[in-house]
Amino acid sequence: MLQPAFILILILGYFALLMAIAYLTGKQADNQTFFTANRSSPWYLVAFGMVGASLSGVTFISVPGWVGDSGFTYFQVVLGYWTGYFIVAFVLLPIYYRQNLTSIYEYLQDRFGHNSHKIGAVSFFISRVLGASFRLFLVAIVLQQFIFDAWGVPFEITVGLSIILIWVYTQKAGIKTIVWTDTLQTLLMLTAVGLTLYHLGNALDLNPSKILTEAQYQNYTRTWVTEDFLARNHLLKSFIGGVFITICMTGLDQDMMQKNLTCRSLKAAQINMVVFSLVLIVVTFLFLLLGAMIFLYAEQNQIMIPLMEGSPKTDLLFPEVAINGGLGLGVGIIFILGLIAAAYSSADSALTSLTTSFCIDFLKLDQYPDSQQKRIRKQTHIGMSLVLVVVVILFKYVLDRNVIDGLLTVASYTYGPLLGLFAFGIFTPFQIHDRKVWIVILLSIILIVLVGNLSPKTLGGYQIGYELLPLNGLLTFLGLLLIRQKKTTT
Repeated sequence: MLQPAFILILILGYFALLMAIAYLTGKQADNQTFFTANRSSPWYLVAFGMVGASLSGVTFISVPGWVGDSGFTYFQVVLGYWTGYFIVAFVLLPIYYRQNLTSIYEYLQDRFGHNSHKIGAVSFFISRVLGASFRLFLVAIVLQQFIFDAWGVPFEITVGLSIILIWVYTQKAGIKTIVWTDTLQTLLMLTAVGLTLYHLGNALDLNPSKILTEAQYQNYTRTWVTEDFLARNHLLKSFIGGVFITICMTGLDQDMMQKNLTCRSLKAAQINMVVFSLVLIVVTFLFLLLGAMIFLYAEQNQIMIPLMEGSPKTDLLFPEVAINGGLGLGVGIIFILGLIAAAYSSADSALTSLTTSFCIDFLKLDQYPDSQQKRIRKQTHIGMSLVLVVVVILFKYVLDRNVIDGLLTVASYTYGPLLGLFAFGIFTPFQIHDRKVWIVILLSIILIVLVGNLSPKTLGGYQIGYELLPLNGLLTFLGLLLIRQKKTTT
C-alpha cells in the first residue's frame, strides 16, 4: 500500500519536471507564444500530445470503471469518433488555416456578425468549463480519497492546490509549453496502462486474448448492441453520436483546435489529426481491456467497489486496485504518475484555451496597446483558474453518474449551438439576421433539454442517447433558416 506522504512526493517530483519544461519553453515568450506557439510545433508532437489531452483523467479512470456496467459498448462511440476526426481534418481545418485564426470563433464573426461570434464563444466557454471541471473533479476525488483524507485536508483545498500547480507552469508560455508537457504526459499515461495490464495479466495468470475470445468473460467484453434499436447504446445511435461528439468536442472546440493551429502548415495539421485518430482507437481499446481485467482481479481478490457519499463509485475501482490491491509498489507508482499525467494533460490545455478565447473573443485583446496586452492575458489566466476551482467544487455535490457518461451528456446540450452555427455557415450561402440568433439558440436549447428529459415510456420505450447532440445542431440549423436574409454570401 502506498502511503499518502510517498504519493505526495511523487506528485511534487512530477510537478518539478513540468516546471523545468515550462522554463525551457518560456524563454522570450510573448502573447503569440502563449496563444499559437508562434505556429512552429512539429505535427508529430502535437498528435502524440493530443492523445493524452483527449483521453484525460476521465478515460484513465472512468472508462475502465464503466466496463463493469457497459462492457466494451463504449467502443461503438469510439468508432464514431474516428470518422469524425476525418471530417475535422478535411472540412474544418482548411477553413481555420485559410483565415489564419487564433480563436476559431472568429470565423462566426466574419461569416455572420458580432452576436453569432459571441454565442460561439459563450457555448465553448460553458462547454469547456464543464468538461475541464468534470475531468479535474475525477482526479481530485482520487487524490482526496488516497492522500488528503488521511491528513484531514478538505476537498476544496485539494482542488485549489491542483489548479494552482497547473496555473504555475502554464502562465508564461501557454500552448507552447503544453505541446511539450502533453507529450510527456501522454507517454507516462500509456506506460501506466501497458505496465498495469502486464502486472494484472501475471496476477490473474490470464492472457488478454483469452478475455476477448472466451465466453465466460462476455459480460465484460460485449461490444455490439444491435438487437434493440430502442436501447440507449444501440450501435447506430452510438456511432452517429460519436461522429458528432468529435466534430463538436474537437473540431469546434478551441481547446483541441488551438493545438492543431500551432502546426507549421495545414498539411501538417491534417497529418497530425489522421495519425492521432488511429492512435486514439488503439489506446481506448487498451483502456477497455484494462477495465475488464480490473473487474476480474477485484472479483478474484474480493475487492469491493469504493464508496463515495455512501454509494458505490466504479470510477474509484482502478485506483483502489492499483494502490491498495496488492499488485505491488511498482503498480501503485505507475498508476499515480499516469493519473496525474492524464489529469494535467487535459486541464492545462483547457485553462490555456479558456484564457485564449476570453482574451480574443470577449476582451478583443488586439484592440489594447501592446503594453497592456500581456497584463490582461495574465489576469484572465488567473480568473479562469478561479472559475475552474469553483465549478469543480460544485460537482462534488451535484454529480451522481459515471463521469464520462455525464461529460458526453452535457456536451449534447452545450455544443449543439456551435454545431448548428458552423454547419449553416459552411454548407449554406445564406446570411442571417445576426441580432435574432440569440432567440434561435435559446429555443433550441430549451427544446433539446425537454426532449432529453423525456422518459422512455413517453417515447414508446425509446431511450435517448448521444444522438441529442446532432438533434440539437439540427434544431439550431433549422432555426437559422427561419432568420436568414435574402442577401447571400459571395
